Amino acid sequence: MPAAVVVLAGGSGSRVGAGVNKVLLPLGDATVLGLSLRAALHADDVRRIVLVHAPGEAEAVSAAVTPVLGSGEVLLVPGGATRHGSEWNALRALRREIETREIDVVAIHDAARPLAGPQLFDLTIATARAAGGAIPVAPVAGLVDRASLAPHPGLVGVQTPQAFRAAELLAAYARAEADGFDATDTAAVLARYADLRVAAVPSSPLNLKVTYPEDLATAERLLTR
Repeated sequence: MPAAVVVLAGGSGSRVGAGVNKVLLPLGDATVLGLSLRAALHADDVRRIVLVHAPGEAEAVSAAVTPVLGSGEVLLVPGGATRHGSEWNALRALRREIETREIDVVAIHDAARPLAGPQLFDLTIATARAAGGAIPVAPVAGLVDRASLAPHPGLVGVQTPQAFRAAELLAAYARAEADGFDATDTAAVLARYADLRVAAVPSSPLNLKVTYPEDLATAERLLTR
């Protein structure tokens, strides 16, 4: 049974200082968003891709992704006032296919992580199908223990794409909507409304998030390598 991928591209990216949505900035032979979408398009067993854009940016987003689409298709959905609202808009767009079991897993990816690669999508989706949910994690460098000032072992950072069984995810967000609950991330909704086991899958610090200007430069260097 195939999966769906939700790509969230509704942020402003003000900390990059470019004056436009950071996912629309050029990177490699495309844009930050174009590379994120390309990875989702090349993942196995994906039936539907939903691209959530900021209000008023549908045309700019469409122009950014058209060069990488090829024969692929993407459903554009306007984002909400918050990340939670954007995810809920995407799930509502997928509701029929989830309820008819045409989609069994939904992966949610931050468009500002352009180097995830299709293999990480494949691993996360497959793990979610088997376990219930899956999140990529990678070691966090540069942190020390406050008492000893020695490197702090075992700490990991959570990344995207994150994938979850679709029926449970939709039901959790529907309950959150009924309660007026707006979460800061997907995990908070599931923790409150679903009994879903979430497994960690190994990733790498190379799956960086473009937040500051230097992140964009680092991503460019990694691509040229």
